[in-house]
Parts: sequence; C-alpha cells; structure tokens
Amino acid sequence: MGMDVRRLLLAISVALVGGAGVVTGVGVEDGDGDGPTLLAPRPARVSVSYQPAEGGPPVSPTSTIRVTVTDGELREVALTPAGGAPVKGTLAPDRRSWAPAEPLRYGTTYAWSGAAADAEGKTVPIAGNLTTVTPSRQVRATINIGDGRTVGIATPVQIQFSGRVVDRAAVERALTVTTSVANEGSWGWLQDEGGGSRVHYRTKDYWKPGTKVTVSAKLFGVAYGGGSYGATDVSSNFTIGRAQVTKADVTSHQLIVLRDGKQVASYPASYGLDSDPNRNTRSGVHVITEKFSDKRMVSQQYDYDVMMKFAVRMSNNGEFIHANPATTGVQGSSNVSHGCVNLSTADAKEYYDSAMYGDPVEVTGSGVTLSAKDGDIWVWTLDWSAWQRLSALAS
Repeated sequence: MGMDVRRLLLAISVALVGGAGVVTGVGVEDGDGDGPTLLAPRPARVSVSYQPAEGGPPVSPTSTIRVTVTDGELREVALTPAGGAPVKGTLAPDRRSWAPAEPLRYGTTYAWSGAAADAEGKTVPIAGNLTTVTPSRQVRATINIGDGRTVGIATPVQIQFSGRVVDRAAVERALTVTTSVANEGSWGWLQDEGGGSRVHYRTKDYWKPGTKVTVSAKLFGVAYGGGSYGATDVSSNFTIGRAQVTKADVTSHQLIVLRDGKQVASYPASYGLDSDPNRNTRSGVHVITEKFSDKRMVSQQYDYDVMMKFAVRMSNNGEFIHANPATTGVQGSSNVSHGCVNLSTADAKEYYDSAMYGDPVEVTGSGVTLSAKDGDIWVWTLDWSAWQRLSALAS
C-alpha cells in the first residue's frame, strides 16, 4: 500500500474516532511528515436577515416584519411575545421568508426563534428581538353609518376621532372607499369638534341610487403624530337607497318632494321669517340626520318651549321640517317660522314617513346661506374644487 493511500486512510480513521461517527474534517498532509492535520468544518452557507433590523428602535405593530434567508431555507421559525403564545405567521412557498399573519400588540417585546439550513443541511439559528411602540395615547375612531344601513343620496361618511390628529396625511392614506358602481369622491378635514379631529367623505355629485359602499379605515398602528396612534381599525358596509330630493324654495311657500326624478308630493309650507336674519331658513343643501315622532323645541331668545310632532332634522342649527298646527292658516302663503319648515300635521306625518337619513333638502331663495357654523353637515355648501382642497393629500 502506497504512502498516500495510508495517509488518507489514517485521516479518515482519525475523523471517525474523534467525531463519534461523523466526519468532522478532512485529513491533509501537514508537510512535516508527522501525519495528517484535520481542517475545521465548513460553516453553513445560509444567511439570515431580519426586518426590522436587530437593535433598531421600537416599530409600529403593523409595520413590515419579516425574517428572510438566502442560500438556504427556513426549517422552523417563531415570533413570540414575552410570556405569550407564538404569533400566527405565513411561511413563503419557497421557505425563504416568514411574516406574521396577524397584527402585533403595542408596547411588547417579541423574540425570534427557529433555524435555517443550507443545501447540505448545515443550520444557523433564528434569534433576536424586536419591540413595538408604546403610544402616549391610543385614539379611537367611529363611523357615522352602521353596517347594513340604507341611506340617502347626500350622505357623507363621517369619521370622528377621540383625540387630535396631527399627521392627517398618514391617517387619510389609511382610508379607503370602495363602491359597486363608480362614484367620484374625496375626503375633507373639518375643524376639530366632539373632542377630536374629524374627516368627512362626500361624492362630487349625489351618490348613485343602489350603490353598495364599503368604507375601510385601517387605523391600528398608524402614527397620528405627537405620540398618538390609532387604537383599532373601523369599517362599514352600507347601501345607497332611492334618490329622494326635497326642493324647498322659501319664496314659493311650498315643499316639493322628488323621488327618482319624479315629483311625488307638494306641501304648503311656512319657512323662516324673512325680515329677521336670525329666523331665515338657510339656503343651501341640507342633509337629513334624525327623525322624531315628538320633539321638544326650546328657545330662550324667542321665549318658547313646545312639543312638535313628526320633526325631521335637516341641520344642527335647529332647523327641522315638522308639524305646526299654529301656522296652518299661513302655510302656503307666508313665512313666519323661527327657521324651521312648518307643515300641517297630516303633511308632516307623510313627509316624516318618506324621509331617510342622508336625504338632501335643497333650500333656495333665502337671504342667509348655510355655513360651517350651522352644524357638522355643511359639506354640500362647497363646490367640488373647494371641497377637494380640504383633503390632507391635496397637491
């Protein structure tokens, strides 16, 4: 047996004995004639990267979180909060990446664990930590339209926040409106009210009847600015009903109802007293928001406290369409009310039964115009270009 063969066999024998049955090195001549020298095992070729990177600042719980490998695959992986169960996740079909399949929590440290292997089975550990931000305040949001409702064609989508939104652009990018048929629309930010910021969505023209609408506000994890973050996602699915438009020309002393483009009713009416600007029924597109079979109406300025039947609210400044038997004799010929639209009891009941949240009431002929000071639904008082400029994303 030649010297080279003997040296090779000796190298293998040493490896088998020293490695408990596993070849841990390769024998080579050391050059001094004393025998073979064992080289160190080759390290695994697989490499692992993390997003966010290890040691970085706290991140939003909805930011991109992922572990990725190159020159290998993931054998197992877990992301576990301190003292909790592993997060549900999705492993890519090629086993080269894994990402959470559910949002993380605020103010929590998570630990990576598992292993990745190269083509020869050599492994490296999956290890490290990431921490999510702790908000100074979690701001909640509510939508004005509940799931499954049917609403009128002038309905704006209103999102009210429980606190101030500083980064309005970031929040607006998290809002989407999807419709079954095309309806051009835009978000607009109104002055803060109700304890926080608010954003409304209106269409360029009235909604198309029968439109199915889905509003999605993916707000959890969104930074509102000033240390505040979104508390939860909110959404709504609703339907636009028939096209009912009420025409209220104060000079005509009539209230006309159009449904799907056809006149279905005309009621003798008395509008706000023309000679007193404080009592004028405001011109502009009002939106019906509430209905009361009985409504107490009080004014210290004009010294009345009365109960009125079949009251349909058309603005938050106190304007209603309601029954008023005391003005029946002038309904259809004179305007004497304190700003409301007075009808007979029978006509008011019929109108009450036909009215829906979100129906437009188009008031014309008055010397005073509906404005922001008249309540929260004044979105139709602006032309389309002016409304679009209220978007935080307007260029």
